[in-house]
Amino acid sequence: MKIEHILEKGSGPCNEDTLIMENNIFGVFDGASSLVEKRFKDQKTGGRLAAETAGRVFAKNHYPLIHLGCQANTAILNQMKTEQVDASRRHTLWSASAAVARVTRERVEWFQTGDAYILIIRKDGSYFLPVEREDHDYETLLMLKKDPDHQSRTFKNQVIKIRRQMNKTYGVLNGEPEAVEFLNTGSLPIKDIRTILLFTDGLSHPSRIPARMKNFRPLVSLYKTLGLSGLKNHIRKMESKDPLIRKFPRFKCHDDIAAIAINLS
Repeated sequence: MKIEHILEKGSGPCNEDTLIMENNIFGVFDGASSLVEKRFKDQKTGGRLAAETAGRVFAKNHYPLIHLGCQANTAILNQMKTEQVDASRRHTLWSASAAVARVTRERVEWFQTGDAYILIIRKDGSYFLPVEREDHDYETLLMLKKDPDHQSRTFKNQVIKIRRQMNKTYGVLNGEPEAVEFLNTGSLPIKDIRTILLFTDGLSHPSRIPARMKNFRPLVSLYKTLGLSGLKNHIRKMESKDPLIRKFPRFKCHDDIAAIAINLS
C-alpha cells in the first residue's frame, strides 16, 4: 500500500478535522461545534473535541467498525458530560462525521456517517461511493446562491433548522442514541480496487450550482491527474479566486480538510 494524506486548516480559527492512520485502519473525522460559541479543554472547540474523541476510539482497532462507531458516539456523549454540556439542548451538542476503512489482504471493511466520504476507484478507472446520500446543506447552499449574506437572520435560522435535523434526516456522531440508526458499514473485496479515498467535505470540488447529490466526477478526474496534494491545491486555488463567496456557494472561503488516499496497486 502507498498512503497519502492531508490535514489542513481552513479559514476558521482552528482545524476541527482530524485523521487516524494506525496499522491497517484509516479514518477522517469532521467535527462541528455547537451553535453556542464556547471553548473547552485546552481552548479547543466542541467540534475539535468530538472529532478527536471519535478518532481515538477507532484507532483502538479492536472491534468491528460498527461497534467502534457506537463506542465513539458514547465517548462523545461522555466527553460532553465532562465539559458540562447540556445534552437536552440539541443546539449545544458537539458532533462529528466520520469515514473509516480497515484494510486486510482480501477485503476492505468500511464505516461512514455524516458528510465525510468514502470513494472507491476501481482498477478499470471507474468509481463509486459505498454510501450515496443527499447533501443535507442543499437548501442552505441554494439560499446562499441567491443571497450570499452569512449574517442575515434568515440564514442563521436556516442553519439552526438544519442542525435540529441531526439524527432525524441525516446522521452524525453526537452522543444521541438515534445516531446509531444512521451508521453505515459494510465490506468489499479488495481484488478490483485501486484506490480508497477518505475525505471530509473540505475536499469537495466547488460547484456554481448546488445539487442534492454531489457530482464527484471532477474530483476523481483531478485526483487521477494530479494526485491528492494536486487535487487539494486545485480546489484551494479555485476557492481563493472567490474570496467573497459569490461564485461558489459555501460556508467559508476554505473549509478544513482531512483526507487519506490508500493506493492498493
